[in-house]
Amino acid sequence: MSKSVSRRKFIQKAGAAAVVGLTSSSVFAGGEKILIVGVSCSPRQGKTTATAVKVALDAAKGANSQIEAELFDLGGMNISGLFPSGGGASPKDDFEKILPTLRSPNLGGIIIGSPVYFRIMSSLCSAFIERLSALRSPNLILADKPVGVLSVGAYRNGGQELVIQQIQTAMLCHEVMIIGGKPGAHQGATLWNAYKDDITKDEFGMESARKLGIRVAEAALKLSN
Repeated sequence: MSKSVSRRKFIQKAGAAAVVGLTSSSVFAGGEKILIVGVSCSPRQGKTTATAVKVALDAAKGANSQIEAELFDLGGMNISGLFPSGGGASPKDDFEKILPTLRSPNLGGIIIGSPVYFRIMSSLCSAFIERLSALRSPNLILADKPVGVLSVGAYRNGGQELVIQQIQTAMLCHEVMIIGGKPGAHQGATLWNAYKDDITKDEFGMESARKLGIRVAEAALKLSN
């Protein structure tokens, strides 16, 4: 093969790669804000799970000035699970307050938190995930979005990782990018409510939440470029 032919093929490939880069560029190009949404799926509003999710979001914001964060505390909200009657219709409830943000064009990632109830996610978390089916049609809106998960249990080894795995498995139906934390939080953040609802005293758990938030932010930034 001549050098001229090789050079021409290289230029053609480079041009094709440039086109792919342009067409796949995120709406975040140019330094626009990247939104990380945190969802606390505990029926206890403002308690340990909400605090843990907020800690993760604060860490995400601190990772880069391009990151902004918004917390949805589902405690006190009325969110029903999906029911198939009427062609998959869902009830009109508080989920509609969350849906516009989840459809935001600058959504970069999600952090979902749930307490452990009998070694499974809360019914509120299950209902929230079921209702995310609204983001599957006509397109998978959450596809390739980084998703991190944290869980709060009554014991240090109270089923937190089981709940994290349950949520991650469900979210894979949206073709998301599952994100773990750094060492000590590889699967996700695990917190122990051993201090009468002052979750901030669980230093290990707090650090795992911060690590998770940073990893989600890092992934969102990389995927936006």
